[in-house]
Formats: sequence, structure tokens, C-alpha cells
Amino acid sequence: MRKRILTAIVLLLLFALALAGCSGKTNSVKNDGKEDAKKSANGSSNGGTLVYARGGDAVKLDSIMVTDGESLIVTHQILETLVDYEKQTTEVVPNLAKDWKISDDGLTYTFILEEGIQFTDGTDFNADAVVENIMRWHKSKDEANFAYYKSQFGGFEGEESAVIKDVKADGDYKVVITLNRPQAPFLKNLAMVPFGMSSPTAIKKYGDKYSENPVGTGPFKFESWQRSDKITLVKNENYWKDGLPKLDKIIFKVIKDNSARLNDLIIGQVDLIDGLNPSDIGKVNDNDKLQIFERPSMNVGYLGFNVEKEPFNDVKVRRALSHAINKQALIDNFYEGTAQAAKNPMPPSVGGYNDEIIDYEFDLKKAKQLLEEAGYKDGFKMDLWAMPVPRPYMPNGQKVAEAIQADFEKIGVEVNIVSMEWATYLEKVQAGESPMFMLGWTGDNGDADNFLYALLDKDSIGSNNYSRYANEDVHKLLIEAQTATDEEKRNEIYKEVQQIIHDDAPWVPLAHSVPQLAGLKTIKGFFPHPTGSQSFAETTLK
Repeated sequence: MRKRILTAIVLLLLFALALAGCSGKTNSVKNDGKEDAKKSANGSSNGGTLVYARGGDAVKLDSIMVTDGESLIVTHQILETLVDYEKQTTEVVPNLAKDWKISDDGLTYTFILEEGIQFTDGTDFNADAVVENIMRWHKSKDEANFAYYKSQFGGFEGEESAVIKDVKADGDYKVVITLNRPQAPFLKNLAMVPFGMSSPTAIKKYGDKYSENPVGTGPFKFESWQRSDKITLVKNENYWKDGLPKLDKIIFKVIKDNSARLNDLIIGQVDLIDGLNPSDIGKVNDNDKLQIFERPSMNVGYLGFNVEKEPFNDVKVRRALSHAINKQALIDNFYEGTAQAAKNPMPPSVGGYNDEIIDYEFDLKKAKQLLEEAGYKDGFKMDLWAMPVPRPYMPNGQKVAEAIQADFEKIGVEVNIVSMEWATYLEKVQAGESPMFMLGWTGDNGDADNFLYALLDKDSIGSNNYSRYANEDVHKLLIEAQTATDEEKRNEIYKEVQQIIHDDAPWVPLAHSVPQLAGLKTIKGFFPHPTGSQSFAETTLK
């Protein structure tokens, strides 16, 4: 019996020593600092997963090939630009290029690149990579896929309207870009999300599938894409900016209905949402677990006419319909104090805004008179294409379309509302298939050129000029404004351009909104940018 007891005591002692040994081993790992160093080398290893819900899916993940915000906010996390915008303004700051010099004649830009940066496929970011990216756009002559390049830089290689003449590497970390003509907003254009740098190796590897397999230098890297459901990005462990990113993962989740999206936020299924119904702001403010994020206003929502299609090739018809929309009712019913009625294609927050323009007042009698003068006394029938996803400048495209439909009915214009999947909608509108459509624009760089030249110049037909509007006087003035170095002169030119566009009425500008986002109170370091897209590198979720 005693022997058994002694044996048991010995076994217990051995077991205790074994436990102590295990405990000592664990402490030795913690105390040597290696594990802690590993965790803090590039931000916390427990940064968490941010689930960001929005109303629509991305179209493509090759930033140069898209114009929609759903795509660009994803690519913004993956692909970085040579220069960037300041955190909450459109002031240009260094990024992949740490410095630059502009020649006295404004025709040569020399960029000095950061050294030691790699794309997430392990290949080097250097001057040759920059040249390959820009020449890929410049030589393509593909205005359908590279719409932003044409609308911001005039045209492709060999075209008279092209801003960029040549791009060359001068050593490993110096890039020289030569222009055909000065362009005042050139740096602001380069900072735009569409002009992010992709891995040339990845572009060659994936070919036509690169838009589903993006590779950049950014704080996050692409992991997976379940169409119409979610896109998952994971932390770039080798990101070149110390301590960033903070998050381990971002999931961009598609929840089409605004109210359903808010409900998922309230019950904790998601962390951050855009497209908040203005009527739900109070609900968020009353919830002590949630907060409102307000994006600075720099947008316009509009009704566009395809001026190449009858009856919209007649300016009297366009003016008639401009008089037939009750904009203030739209603002009151669908924006609830988070927008102002628009009268110009650009918002008041952008330099060169012409506040002296008198808008087409809501006047059904005047509208009917103009239709009669145009030969449409009894009105006409027409399709109106309505946006299928909520956007900052258009919180509910279907409801706004129905209100416009009711307004037009009062002057004898019978409207059939048409809608379709978002990517198809954009593709067909860009191709000129829609006679009358609803869209909008969030400014990319804070310059009037990004609204007026990008959206309504003849150079942008086939890219972002969905109305296919062409006016030679507008074109000459916009080119003059691009080449002018005096900001006051540029602003005066833009005011003149807005008056001409107002008289020609290719659009009915509807609203400039202040977009509302909602998220958990535990979200820190999230700064909604006026351009509609921002990096999540500094964002934390406790």
C-alpha cells in the first residue's frame, strides 16, 4: 500500500515538474521578445477584419479599366499612385514618387521614386515598372477599357489631343514624362485612383484575367472575389510604410438594399456601410454603438440626354425637360437635408464654379411651350434608364426615376423606366445605347477640369462623356484652361464654359449631396475623402 502511495507521489511530482517545464518554455518564448517583435513589425497581428457593406459589386479590379466607385475603392487598397492626395483634401503629396521637378515650360515632369519597394508578387517597383504602366495605357488606343486615361489625358499615342508625349526611365528610380502641351491639373490627375501602378509581371501572367487578379504595392493584397457577394483583401505583411496597415483583412460585402445594410450594421453583421438613407441618420445617431461618417461634398447627380438620339438632338426638348423637373421636391423627398439642388455640372466646392447662372426653374407651362415649339405638342414616349445601385449622389435611383416620370407625365412625355445589372448599365450607357439616363460623378481631384473636360468635352466621348455632347467653343476653352498657369484666368474660363453648357442643356444637374456613411463607434482612423475613395491603411477596429 505504502509502495503504491509513494509511486503515486513520485508520479505527481514528475507531472508537476513537466508542467513547470512547459510553463517555463512558454515564458521563455514570450520573454525573448521575438514573438512580440514579429507582431509589431508591421502593425498589430490582431488588427481584426473590417466588413464594409455597400450597395453594388465591383466591375473590375484593374483600376485603369473602370470608372465606378465600387471598383475603385477596392483597387485603392491594392494599387498605389505616384503621387497622392492629402488625407482629407485634394492637395497633392508624395507617394511612390518621393519628389518631382517640373520644367519652366511645364512640358517635362521628372519623378524621383522611393527605393526598395516591391509589388506583392515579389517583383521590384522601379522606373521601368512605371514606364510599362503608363505606356500600357498610352499605347492602347482602347477608349472603352481605358476611359479614364483618355478623359484625363486627352488621348492616346499619336492622337492630336494627347497630353502625354513620352515616358522614359532615367536609371532605376527616376522617371521623365514629357507632355505635348502643358496641363495645369497634371499632378492631380496622376494622383487619381485609376492611375495606380500594377505589377508588369502580373499583367503578363494573367492577361485578360488580370482585372480579377490585381497585384500592386498597396497596404492590402487581393485574396478572393465571390461575384455579387464579397471581395476579400488581406494585409500586405511587407508593406513599405512602417506600422501599416493596422487591419488584418477587409471584406467588401454587397448588400443591395440600403435598409437591409443598416440593419446588418445594427445587429453586428457588418462594421461599416455606405449609402445610408438620409431618413435613417437619426436612427444611427440614437444608437450609442454607432457613429456617422460624413464625406465632404464634391459630386453631382444628373439626368443625362444622349444628344445624338432624337428627340434629344433638339436643344428645345432638352430645355423643356429641364423646366419639368421639380428638383427641390427631389431634395426634400430623397435627400432629406443632405443635398442642395444643382444648376451646374460641378459643385460649388470646386474652384471656378459659376454661381451667377440662373437655373431652369420648375415651370410646366414653359416646358409645354418649348415642346410645342420643337414639334412635340402632344409629347412623346421615351425610355429612362435608372441607376440600379445607390450612390452618394443618388441614394435611390429607382425612386428618383419614378418622381421624374411623374413630372414628365404632366407635360405629355410618357416615360418607361429601364434598369439592369450595374456593370451592364455602365457599359451600355458608355456605348451610347441609352436615350435618357441617370448617373452622377464624384470629383477625382478637386479640379474643374475633372468635371467639365472629363464629362462634357468632345475628347471624352466614348469614355466619360455619356451624353456624347460636343461643342467646339467649349472644347477650345477647356484646352485653354488646361494650359493656363494663372488660376484666376482658369476660373474665369470655367465660368464661361458652364454658361455655354447650361444653355445647351445636355444634362439636367439634379443634386450635390453630402454622402453619409455609418459604422461602429470602435472604428478609428477612417477619414472619408471628398473623392469618394480612401485608403484603409490607418483604420483600426477595436
